[in-house]
Amino acid sequence: MKLKSILLSAVVVWTLLAVSVFAGGTLTPTGSAQQPIKIRDHQVNVTINNGFAQTEVLQTFFNPNGTDLEAIYAFPVPKSASLSEVTITTGEKTLNGEVLPKKDAETIYEEEKKSGNDAGIAKKNSFLTYEFRVAPVRANSEVKLRFVYFQPLEIDTGVGRYVYPLEEGGTDDVAKSFWTTNSQVEGALSINVELKSAWPVSDVRVPGFEGAANSQKLAEGHYKLTLDRPGAKLDRDFVFYYRLAENVPGRVEVIPYRASKDKPGTFMMVVTPGVDLKPITTGADYVYVLDVSGSMQGKIHTLANGVSQALGTMRPEDRFRIVTFNNSAREVLDWTPATPENVQSAIALVKSLQPSGGTDVYAGLKTATEKLDADRATSIVLVTDGVTNQGIVDSASFHKLLKQYDVRVFGFLMGNSANWPLMRVIADATGGFYAGVSNDDDIVGQILLAKSKITFESMHDASFKFSGARVFDTTGDMPNKIYRGQQLVIFGRYEGSGKATVALKAKLTGEDKTYTTTFDFPETDTDNPEIERLWAMAQIEQIELKENTGQLPPSESKDAIQNLGVAYQLVTDHTSMVVLDDQTFAKRGIARNNQQRIATERTAQSVRAQQAPKNYQVDANQPTYTAPAPHVSRGGGGGGGAIDGGTLAVMLVVFLAAAALYARKHMSRCSRQKKD
Repeated sequence: MKLKSILLSAVVVWTLLAVSVFAGGTLTPTGSAQQPIKIRDHQVNVTINNGFAQTEVLQTFFNPNGTDLEAIYAFPVPKSASLSEVTITTGEKTLNGEVLPKKDAETIYEEEKKSGNDAGIAKKNSFLTYEFRVAPVRANSEVKLRFVYFQPLEIDTGVGRYVYPLEEGGTDDVAKSFWTTNSQVEGALSINVELKSAWPVSDVRVPGFEGAANSQKLAEGHYKLTLDRPGAKLDRDFVFYYRLAENVPGRVEVIPYRASKDKPGTFMMVVTPGVDLKPITTGADYVYVLDVSGSMQGKIHTLANGVSQALGTMRPEDRFRIVTFNNSAREVLDWTPATPENVQSAIALVKSLQPSGGTDVYAGLKTATEKLDADRATSIVLVTDGVTNQGIVDSASFHKLLKQYDVRVFGFLMGNSANWPLMRVIADATGGFYAGVSNDDDIVGQILLAKSKITFESMHDASFKFSGARVFDTTGDMPNKIYRGQQLVIFGRYEGSGKATVALKAKLTGEDKTYTTTFDFPETDTDNPEIERLWAMAQIEQIELKENTGQLPPSESKDAIQNLGVAYQLVTDHTSMVVLDDQTFAKRGIARNNQQRIATERTAQSVRAQQAPKNYQVDANQPTYTAPAPHVSRGGGGGGGAIDGGTLAVMLVVFLAAAALYARKHMSRCSRQKKD
């Protein structure tokens, strides 16, 4: 059937996580007479190899209707991910993707669709989702969709973490009233993870799936894990943790790629400081900025016990405030020492909160910056499960506001499709850090990791400088402060070969410190061609940060991102991937740049698959650091004893995050049960 005869009411959407309320699954418009697309199987293959992860997703869908349909499939944008490959198989025909400027790709897709030809497109919907369109999906037929993305992974205090997002994100209020969902996998749901670490690994863990996952240690630092869940639903995140052995050294690692001598090389540098940062023993101030918008309904009262424990055990020299926000912000509690009487008053106030309305994050942060004491260190703990949709939403205004104050903002983003760009701006302005929280995270572990940053000294005024070989176009979120256990990832390019020296300069307890190492850039190295795409994505994030902080006009940002996206074949806000067969690409004169890049990457991947993990440390002979890298031990991250106020402060934050996600998920289930 020609696509032009398809009724708009017959459009079916496939999504894992595009909209609020729903978990993963196929979607149909509410009230549609069409049967939902069925999920025959869902397979995920993950390879984690020395600093970055490759995720391959393969799915089979079945259209049980007697009508050809256009289909849409949406997937949440993972942090710093570079979507690089899309393949659609319909019948005996295979379609592949090439990245073009967004408008050009959309025009070509619409023209092919109207002509009734097989076509697809992948595009990015801001920080929310990648969207895949396929037309036509023929009646009573299967379609296979495959896509691949890469992302850098950082080690935090000796712990690596990978998340495959499936649970709903709660960030699209309009869509939730439009779609009904089918998240059931009729056949196999399988996730396969291969971990290759150059450093010894003491444990791997998948919270919530311990009984179902099968883990096998093949060699030192080499693990394989499989998870099979026949007939499961796509409604839970998959979180994979791996913990390095103790006494792994502080180090500098450089992963290069250079195809030939006549082209610039690209590198990913991973710096893991081995610096003895001391616990903070003086009094500190904490401002809790809590989202009490409508999505938080039903959660505040259940948190009263957590608030009591956190406040009741803080040190007498510490103080706290509580600020809440929805359509506006208000100070629930002024600066307060944690006496028993004050604790009881705080609990009563928290119990009286009534969640409702929208989300004005700016108002919450503006109120939090009031009444600061210049003589005391202040940390703002921001917890939100949504995207700002009230009041001031311009990112540059957030940056301007927070740059005025000597505070650190520690942001916790709950759920998927979260506003990473805004949180990146906030962290950049304050020298803080931000982290995502999944409902399927190992919450105790997240507490320990966050505790070591808030309650230990940090390195100030940090900067990197390269000398020797010509290094250019370096990129990465270079923080003003480096916290305990924090790993720094820097991408860059180089010309020539030979020795290069990198110096990390920072202040520690007021004293200037310099950590240097010298290493060789290779003339050629073809082991990791994916580094080029990761470098380009890091460049794009830096460009977005400059635009969002008012340092770069939007038109210049768009041009730069579009050029990088086309050159390195990445789906961005300004580029899309059109998916066609070989003949159509040839007919339209579209260069097969992505086809060539994929062939290079697959060759390297097949070689790496047969090799043991490679160690890329460049300072082994002359160590940059004299101390081991910080490490979270079974006993609690560098020390035992009672849980202190700082730990419980962070515990409250993570408990808030977990409870918020659980309650939203529980309310969604209850709503569906009532409808049934």
